[in-house]
Amino acid sequence: MSHSLPVIRLMSEGGDVVVRDGLVLCFYMRHSHRDVADRVWGALEKYRRAIPPHALGWYGSDDGDTLPLDEAGWAHIRHQIVERPWGGEWIVELTELPDKVGGYHVDYDGRKLDEPLFSRDDSATSGLCFSFPTEYLLTHGPEHFRALALDIARELPFSFGYASPALLSHPGVWFCVRQQVQEVLQRYLGLDLPRLGGTSRRMGTQARGAYWLTFMGPPLLAQLGGREAVERQVDLPGVRVEPLDEERILVALDEWPEALDMEKQPVPLPYRELERVLEPFLYDEEAVWLPWETGTLQRWGRRLRR
Repeated sequence: MSHSLPVIRLMSEGGDVVVRDGLVLCFYMRHSHRDVADRVWGALEKYRRAIPPHALGWYGSDDGDTLPLDEAGWAHIRHQIVERPWGGEWIVELTELPDKVGGYHVDYDGRKLDEPLFSRDDSATSGLCFSFPTEYLLTHGPEHFRALALDIARELPFSFGYASPALLSHPGVWFCVRQQVQEVLQRYLGLDLPRLGGTSRRMGTQARGAYWLTFMGPPLLAQLGGREAVERQVDLPGVRVEPLDEERILVALDEWPEALDMEKQPVPLPYRELERVLEPFLYDEEAVWLPWETGTLQRWGRRLRR
């Protein structure tokens, strides 16, 4: 199957592109930062080698400034991820350009899960998300992207992860185009709305949904009956189940990702069947930042259950 991904550019009143199409690769780990720090750094290094040189050019500093990601900047990021021993939360944000939407981007939200701030909530995770422009997939092809996703996944002790077409933006600008975003999401059910900070703070070992590439690890996979049980339930044309090891698998729903345009076809059977398999363990989104209410987010989260 060839790709059928839409080109999406949502504009602000001033004529700037504030939301566009892209892809995300996200993982949720029910582990404290100190236990995954080296692995997160290893995953970041694999992403960095796979994208164009210097595609990541800026990072968010501790005091809120955006600083150049030069040699000193990379040394600072490595210290933040691998070497800094103190803190209850490790937040890293790397971007292509401060004012560019939908390019290469990294978000990491690591947590000290036995910190009193988080120990009251047994559903916190450490979350990691990589973003790509859609052009990366179109240039290199889906097999290359899938191989990269697998390579990164092997670094990480995830419970759940996924790769998907998505709407990409900066956190502070969703509000000005929220109605346009909702209209796009109602039409294209395969587009993800990444919310790493809010989701990773509450998702625990649940699943976020059925995606083009869906990764399952412990304890989620065991709760689903293991690899063979999942294979039996999604034994459909085009679906591949690939083990990473004895406890982790990748379910690939097709060669190319799908935006799932409801004006052209209903939700394909593989997406519906994987969603059904995951149903007992699906996470219901909560509104922890504007512009969406919890009810709107939860209806969006159930979009494939039709």
